[in-house]
Amino acid sequence: MASYIEKLFSLKGQVAVVSGGTGVLCGAMAEGLAGAGAEVYLLGRSIEKATARIEQIESLGGSASFLPMEATNRDSIESVKNTVLERSGKVDILVNGAGGNSATPFFDISDEEFQSILDLNIRSVFASSQVFGKHMIEQADGGSIINVGSMSGLIPLSRVFTYSLTKAAVHNLSKNLAREWAVHNVRVNTIVPGFFPAEQNRKVLNAERIEGIMRHTPMNRFGNAEELIGATLLLASHNAGSFITGEELVVDGGYASMTI
Repeated sequence: MASYIEKLFSLKGQVAVVSGGTGVLCGAMAEGLAGAGAEVYLLGRSIEKATARIEQIESLGGSASFLPMEATNRDSIESVKNTVLERSGKVDILVNGAGGNSATPFFDISDEEFQSILDLNIRSVFASSQVFGKHMIEQADGGSIINVGSMSGLIPLSRVFTYSLTKAAVHNLSKNLAREWAVHNVRVNTIVPGFFPAEQNRKVLNAERIEGIMRHTPMNRFGNAEELIGATLLLASHNAGSFITGEELVVDGGYASMTI
């Protein structure tokens, strides 16, 4: 049984880069990739957060390192790609998870705030997919791109207007790239977390909103970051996920299935 599961989900010999890997959700996803045997690069700004995550990964027997990257800067992304190729020779898995949010009322959203969230949530995904996607197409083995979407990219949620439209764009881009790159064996999918407390959404999680979320979540709780690992490994694996592309894998405790 163990060998069968390992054959399906092992990522030994694979190289993964995780944008936003210093955060709560993508950090857990990176931990899962490393636990399955991948060599993982955490991409982000905070070396302190990266160091803590790397220590956790290494304590579990995995391999990870940190590379600073400005997710909205193409030159920075190119530099990181070149460094990874110099060190590891390839990139098999890309997780696009850098992102930001705001609870600003609609009429108070400034042009600067709008552009900042737009850049962080969609421009970063677009640029990273171009940079790393081109490499995956050129290498014989293809690859897997996992974009981090949002429930607000599927259905309208209040108070996160700019965030919602950027995540809807991420979902659309993922399907578009999946269609275009399937012939190159590059799979592109979206993980859609429900409500997982993290740095970027704590500012909108007041008592009233939490009560509303719980009423709409059949499992009646928030998700834990580690509960994204199973979905991540499925989409990352060239064996278990080999025929999965263009999909939105929802991990939400039943939120999307709730009506009345």
